[in-house]
Formats: sequence, C-alpha cells, structure tokens
Amino acid sequence: MARGKSIHVGLNKVDPEHYDGWDGALAACEFDANAMESLAQSRGFETTKLLTQEATADAVTQAIESAAGELEPGDILFLSYSGHGGQVPDTNGEEEADNSDETWLAYDRQIVDDELYALWTEFQPGVRVIVLSDSCHSGTVNRAITAPVPDPVATAEEAAKQEPRFRALPRDKMIATYLGNQDLYDGIQDRVAGSEFSQSELGARVLLISGCQDDQLSLDGFANGAFTGKLLEIWGDGAWRGNYAAFHEAIRSEMPDDQQPNFNPIGASNPEFDEQDPFTL
Repeated sequence: MARGKSIHVGLNKVDPEHYDGWDGALAACEFDANAMESLAQSRGFETTKLLTQEATADAVTQAIESAAGELEPGDILFLSYSGHGGQVPDTNGEEEADNSDETWLAYDRQIVDDELYALWTEFQPGVRVIVLSDSCHSGTVNRAITAPVPDPVATAEEAAKQEPRFRALPRDKMIATYLGNQDLYDGIQDRVAGSEFSQSELGARVLLISGCQDDQLSLDGFANGAFTGKLLEIWGDGAWRGNYAAFHEAIRSEMPDDQQPNFNPIGASNPEFDEQDPFTL
C-alpha cells in the first residue's frame, strides 16, 4: 500500500525582528492547519504540524526534505500552508511578469518560490505531491508567477484596520524586510538560480490548489480562511467524489470573483494521480 505523509503549516503571526517590527497578526491560520491535519489523518496520512513559532523556514523546508528522502514512487505528500504571502525582487530573471519572486512567510523569514520548486526536484519520479496554499499571490507559488499582481495594502497601519485581514505582507513592510535582509534573499536566489526552467529534472507530479490567483489576495477569517473554509465545505467530511481538477472547480465556483482559487499542475505526467479522489493514498 502507498505511504502518505503530510505537513501542515499555519502562522497566526511572524517574528517582528525579521519583518521590520510587524507581527502580521491573523486569526485563522492555525485553525486551517488543524483542520487540514484532521482531514489528512482521516485519510491515513502520517502527519506533521508546524504552528506559528514552530514554522521557521528551516523547519518547513527540512520537513519537506525529510519527506523527499522517505517517499518512494507511488507514495504521496500532502502539504498545506496558511499564512501571509509576500514578494521579493527577482534577481535571476525568471519572473518577467512582475520582476518579483513570490513567497510564503515563515516565522523567521520568507520562503521564496524558487526554493519550493527546488525542493520538488528532490522527490523521486512517481511520487505524488498535493499542495494547498491559503495565502495571497498563491496561484502558481509552486513554480513561477504568470501575471502581474496588485499592490497589497500599502501600510501595516492600514492592514491592522481590516477585519478580517488579507493574508498579504503590506507594501511598506515588504520593502523594508527585503532591504533589511537583501543579502539573505539575493543569496537564496543565487543558490537556486534557474530552477524555474528545470522541469525536466522534476520527476514527481505536483498539484497545487491555491487560495487565489497570482494577481489576487486571500482573505483571512474567524474560524478558517475563506479558501480553506470553502474547501472543507465542499469536501463534506470525505463525501465529495471526483478528481483534483473537478475538486478545484467545485471550490472555485463557490468563491467570489476577487478570490478565485487556481489549479496548477507541474512535473512529470501522472494521469492516475490526476484522476484520483483528492487525498487518496
């Protein structure tokens, strides 16, 4: 029988020391991670959960690397992320749409989309990977962005007035965080330069269902994020049947026009995986 591992990341705040004094307080990301872990357990996955301070960049990337080292052809990784999405300037030339790399905000620094793509290449051919990303600008966070994105809320002060809030790093803190850590973020891109063009190296099949399109923002909530809440409603405690594309479409059709989840498959062809009921071992 195939083996399933899952990793569930939820951050209700980040470390102000890295993000220019901003803690990015959200309400529902830990709830999302808890709900996704429960879903995974109901399907027979071995689960790992990283909440807020536990969800450092090293902890998240090491959990993915550990899964890559353990899973064999036919096995599956289920990865969910709920938290802020951000951007850093693209320094290796693959993001022509907006000249920015999209990021997940880990507790202590941002994880750049180039890093995520490089991690997928560590999985053996035939491994299945499903990623759920309830964050802003997440339409193709498993690879490169394909459309320009709108400015998120310009300042942290304005973001703090929103209820519920968008899961986006405010523009003033985005700029300050990058400028205060430029060597770190430029160095990350130097180490994984060109990964966006290495699909031939990706033997695994990676399916992303995101909280919104590249040029949209994802809304937080009180019990779950808007995307995660709708996903759970459609899932119906496992009553839903259909393939991943149909699951995405069922969620997307129930979401507002300004937050339309994306479906983005990359990697080696795996028709059997594509056609399975979601979260099948």
